[in-house]
Amino acid sequence: MHCRIFLLFLRMQLVELYKSYTGSEPEAVTPLTPAGSSRRYYRLSGTVSLVGVDGTDCKENEAFIYLSRHFASRGLPVPEVVAVSDDDMSYLVTDLGDTSLFSVRDDVGLLEKTMRALARLHHEGSKDIDYSHCFPVEAFDRQAVMWDLNYFKYSFLNTSGMAYSEPQLEEAFARLADSVDRLTRDEGCFMMRDCQSRNVMVKDGEVYFIDFQGGRRGPAAYDLASFLWQAKAGFSPELRDHLINIYADEASHYGQVDLSRLKSQVRDMALIRTLQVLGAYGLRGRFERKSHFLQSIPPAAANLRALLGDMTGGDSASAVTPYLAELLARLADMTLATAAPVEPPYDGLTVRVGSFSYKKGLPVDPSGNGGGFVFDCRAMDNPGRYAEYKRLTGLDREVIDFLERRGEISVFLRECYALVDAAIDNYLSRGFTSLMVSYGCTGGQHRSVYSAQHTAEHIKARYPQVRVILTHREQSIYEVL
Repeated sequence: MHCRIFLLFLRMQLVELYKSYTGSEPEAVTPLTPAGSSRRYYRLSGTVSLVGVDGTDCKENEAFIYLSRHFASRGLPVPEVVAVSDDDMSYLVTDLGDTSLFSVRDDVGLLEKTMRALARLHHEGSKDIDYSHCFPVEAFDRQAVMWDLNYFKYSFLNTSGMAYSEPQLEEAFARLADSVDRLTRDEGCFMMRDCQSRNVMVKDGEVYFIDFQGGRRGPAAYDLASFLWQAKAGFSPELRDHLINIYADEASHYGQVDLSRLKSQVRDMALIRTLQVLGAYGLRGRFERKSHFLQSIPPAAANLRALLGDMTGGDSASAVTPYLAELLARLADMTLATAAPVEPPYDGLTVRVGSFSYKKGLPVDPSGNGGGFVFDCRAMDNPGRYAEYKRLTGLDREVIDFLERRGEISVFLRECYALVDAAIDNYLSRGFTSLMVSYGCTGGQHRSVYSAQHTAEHIKARYPQVRVILTHREQSIYEVL
């Protein structure tokens, strides 16, 4: 209740700001799709269309307000802050529309325009800037880099189950962090940090940067890497190289550019950025179970593999230890090998049936519907407690015979089938397109695998018009029946 009252108060603040700025009440206040942060965005329509922002951190808001006003004073393409609440928790900016560069990223002309604008942001935007306003830190220094690398370690690498040497990994991370720290001290400029095509808006053929409140002093190459190696953008190596050339051409107006050195720096920064975003995808996808972040993991892993293949000689080789390169290559290969294939569109009902280990968390529903039936198999006798079945799964004849001899799993599944069949009948009659059925046990190896396999086969036999997707998560098995 208190949270709802607080949100209503913030929204009223935006209405009052709009009225103060325009002299009239907005005709409509429309929530906009939230971003990855906890900030809330609204479009306030009326005599003029503005975007209202309700922030949750005063210091973060102040950083954006200061940076936006500073960049605007240098003639750079950013939204203009037109009104700010007394407590700095809400503010209004010019409305840049709904078209992000990501949605039109096949337009090479717009990409080139973005590279030239980015070079100007780095050079013009860094003049007379006060980095003490940046949030949460002033610079992308050694400590900040280590935060990102450890974010990757704890939120992604450690969730993969891959063994590694802690001392060797820490040594490799320290070497990378030291190289970035030197670059920031010697050549740093304002760095957006989250420079990607989703954070560039396109309006009337021009590009505008948004979402730079986390910016700080750092290497220009990091922003180039963030943009060009964005996981879902899918830029080709040839296009990346071309766009770096365009950036360098614009940057040359501000001083001499060593193109070969810049490209080497971009490769190093792309590696660090890729590890950071994999950490974010691990946290948002594997821990918070947000499906769209999980979908970004395979392309990010493919980027990682490609980057490691490019790092032969030069500055990149000196920044990345052989141990780190070998570890990351194995991790990328394992991630790509276990990723579920892209599913083609299907007009009818898709039922996803899967097995999982409770120790590793509930499975994610890629449809975005939040999941469906979850059946607990742990009340039944566990074959994993017997030495002869430890290395087998619920797909092996010996385990199948063990479970069926006891009879309890047949009674259990009969009750499950009744619930699932009733739901499928209902979903088919209502034209629904997605249902999820999950079976969990201790290790996701025996009882849940048997149950999911037999349920998937039962559904396919009873409802041939239904697409059945079967996943044994802990066994890395994915199958469309």
